[in-house]
Amino acid sequence: MNREPQIRRVTRVEACLRPLDWEWPKHNREFIAENWKRRTAGKPQMFNGRVLLLQDVAFEQDLCRGTYFEVDYADFVAWIDKGYPDPAIANGFAMGALRGSDGAFICGVMGNGTTNAGRVYFPAGTPDCEDLRSEGSVDLAGSLIRELEEETGLSESDYHVDDEWIIVQRWPTIALLRMVTLPVMAEEGAAKIRANIAAQHEPELQDVRIVRGKEDIDPERMPLFLQSFFAWVFDQR
Repeated sequence: MNREPQIRRVTRVEACLRPLDWEWPKHNREFIAENWKRRTAGKPQMFNGRVLLLQDVAFEQDLCRGTYFEVDYADFVAWIDKGYPDPAIANGFAMGALRGSDGAFICGVMGNGTTNAGRVYFPAGTPDCEDLRSEGSVDLAGSLIRELEEETGLSESDYHVDDEWIIVQRWPTIALLRMVTLPVMAEEGAAKIRANIAAQHEPELQDVRIVRGKEDIDPERMPLFLQSFFAWVFDQR
């Protein structure tokens, strides 16, 4: 497992689906069932759908190429909660690094009904079957847009998405980020998102948080890859 996050820029990201007969869930059915029961207690909105995990990632000059396979969400959550016991597998997801016109970033605080309640992230999600295309590709750019809308209520007309990707890799976590910039300052953007959250029936976020500099990095609530991303960005300013 790679403990030191690696960050690189690429101009293209390509992803495809390739079937994989994952052995780990077969040998851990009892733990998976018990873990899912514990995880979903009091959280009726959680359901065991199908998600896509990485079985391979490769870099070729300015290209990042990922190969995914399909699994039950309960298997995925149990694999995380068990401490990532299969080192050959990774969670690779697209993420919109949302920021205002003043350069301050806007993160979401995950709602109590979610798997990562209280954690602070940019809008994101492990890709799922909605991101599959007919030719067998995985649309990570589309996943980024979809997750932004689902979590914040923002539509594509509300922001600009950079073409460049920033890959933050700390195996078994690989975040594929794009800068997403609002035409308004972060405070105004945060207010709009809060209003959108308040209008949602089952919001995924409970609040948003503005990150202006290293002093706003929260080691207790932010995952290490996100802390590394912020440190990297602010070091360049």
